[in-house]
Amino acid sequence: MTITVVPQDLPESSSREGGSLIYLDVSAAVHRRAGLGRYAACLACGLAARLPGRLALFYNREQGIEPPGELAYLPARTIALGYKPWRMLIWAGQLAGMGFDRLLPGAELFHATEHLLLPLRHVPTVLTVHDLIFHHLPQHHKPLNRWYLRLTLPLYCRRADHIIAVSEHTRSDLIRLYRLPPHKISVVYEAADPRFVPQPAEAVADILRRYGLPERYLLFVGTIEPRKNLPRLLSAFERLYAQRLTDALVIVGKRGWLYDDFFAALERSPARAAVLMPGFVPDDDLPALYTGAQALALPSLYEGFGLPALEAMATGTPVVCSDRASLPEIVGDAGVLVNPLDVDAISDGLRRVLCEPDLRSQLRERGLAQASRFSWDESARQTLAVYRKLLPGLS
Repeated sequence: MTITVVPQDLPESSSREGGSLIYLDVSAAVHRRAGLGRYAACLACGLAARLPGRLALFYNREQGIEPPGELAYLPARTIALGYKPWRMLIWAGQLAGMGFDRLLPGAELFHATEHLLLPLRHVPTVLTVHDLIFHHLPQHHKPLNRWYLRLTLPLYCRRADHIIAVSEHTRSDLIRLYRLPPHKISVVYEAADPRFVPQPAEAVADILRRYGLPERYLLFVGTIEPRKNLPRLLSAFERLYAQRLTDALVIVGKRGWLYDDFFAALERSPARAAVLMPGFVPDDDLPALYTGAQALALPSLYEGFGLPALEAMATGTPVVCSDRASLPEIVGDAGVLVNPLDVDAISDGLRRVLCEPDLRSQLRERGLAQASRFSWDESARQTLAVYRKLLPGLS
């Protein structure tokens, strides 16, 4: 097995004794992995502003994919290896006590932003843990992925010098399930990208025209996978559609895994023609899609954070979401919380938003206020504070 290491314009200062670069793994952003990718890209931008000349990227350039344009100017080190072999190599390296330090010249710290922690001997590490969904909903993961995470994530958490959890709920899971010391875990919330603000009517009209959408639609944003609870959302939508309260359910996101049950239900649905699936939508189009929606429907069985809810609130769109996991923590009183296992509860929550103008107005105002409490600048500041725990001299 060969690893190709590619340097990209590393600054001369990186060769100083003791190191001078903080490496951030942005592989999820390079490969556009939904919420994980958004987290890595936005955090990188925020940290770059606070660490001029000190931040470098690390990523797996499998299939030659390059990072998003907003990150292209940053120095980087890369490897070129298939995703599965790379995951196995990292695990083997951790078990064998190997050091991959040579991949990160001049490193003084490494931050893994997804559940893969490089084995490093002389470089302190930070690991972001987004969720432990595979513990709570093992049946909703591919067997091999579930097996890998169950064996490796506890190890990576023990080996990391510090852990960032993206919600208090995830932090509590880590303490309870892995018996990690509370002082080792800091909560740093995600945020909506600054582009997520209410969009003007002309921008919404343009999006509706380009994507062929009606004026009245409910919106779902996320990867199509079992924990997103799309079969129950579809059942709730069928009722609202039959009552002529909405004209479409728009599902934005790529196909993930174990989605056959949903598509089978969709084929049988009396509202099949009203379920519109544009697939992946560029980030630049999402704010107008949110703004134009009657509501965001996010009845997930589990979310480690629930970024679509925050993005919707930031654009002034009412949110109807699950009352489970981290979503109540993120949404607060700015959304309608429903039992995701109860189709009646989902449809009733959406019906309230569609039929009660005063409630829609309240949710819009509360949502904008709630979303304003989260920012990537603040996330970067708090992440930098974590780095300073490991590097007291970091300016």
